[in-house]
Amino acid sequence: MDTLMNAPSTGRQAAEPAMPPELAPETFVLRRIFAERLTSAHLPMLRRMDANARMMASLGGVRSDAQTKAYLERNLAHWSRHGFGIWILRDPTTGRVMGRAGLRHLDIEGSPEVELAYALLPEFWGQGLATDVARACVTIGREWLGLPSLVALTRPDNVASQRVLIKAAFAPVREVIHKEEPHVLFRTD
Repeated sequence: MDTLMNAPSTGRQAAEPAMPPELAPETFVLRRIFAERLTSAHLPMLRRMDANARMMASLGGVRSDAQTKAYLERNLAHWSRHGFGIWILRDPTTGRVMGRAGLRHLDIEGSPEVELAYALLPEFWGQGLATDVARACVTIGREWLGLPSLVALTRPDNVASQRVLIKAAFAPVREVIHKEEPHVLFRTD
């Protein structure tokens, strides 16, 4: 299993308050993934991802230019407001963009949660990369941010994503309606 290469050694007890959000990593490195904090310079990379029909099939469909810009602005604001958010994922050897992943606040049926989100371009599917980055995000959520619980959403037919979540220590909780579509809610405590 990959380990988070630049995670802090905090020595904290679980009952201590969460670490300040400014300590969330802007970058992290796994054996096969380099992750960097989302910035406005990533717009062309996001556009490429959001225009990929296979990648976006389980994420609400292909986005327009305006929708991608709005996604970027929301996620930049999230970083500013909360000190964590979405990272762009790259191959550490070639620098090639692989996808995106991160942690973000989300309302699930009236309940505030922090969600693990990830999406890889299809050429990177089936290699265990989603599991690696999901586990890293869980580590960041727990050890850097002191979050007691994380959630994740998948569409009921997205079996591959459900397998990733189970490997990252999530368990299915129930079906929910999110963005007017059925999803399965997963949680890790």
